[in-house]
Amino acid sequence: MTTPAFFYHIVTPANWAKFRDTDFYEADSLPTEGFIHASTAEQVEATLNRYYKGEPSVLLLHIEAAKVTSELRYELAPSVNEYFPHIYGPLNKTAVVDIMELAANEDGSYIFK
Repeated sequence: MTTPAFFYHIVTPANWAKFRDTDFYEADSLPTEGFIHASTAEQVEATLNRYYKGEPSVLLLHIEAAKVTSELRYELAPSVNEYFPHIYGPLNKTAVVDIMELAANEDGSYIFK
């Protein structure tokens, strides 16, 4: 598997705002699962619609893999038989190179191209 130079993390505006004045971000999954979930560009749309359908808007963090200071692993998610990027520790905000706000469609779904 070729490791992409960039990948994405989806977060609600409210959760991102909790870390406004910090150098690092921690998703709710970090203390419970041990890592922060992320997606490749090809996986973003399905992830949005699987876990965020009905959420009025989300933020899509564009992350440069080489800048991530915590351990980054691509691991198999058996439920969809795909490898996803997982960040094993806090995400340093210096690795976030762009933040895009996405609004849901009228039916609550998302389109990402």
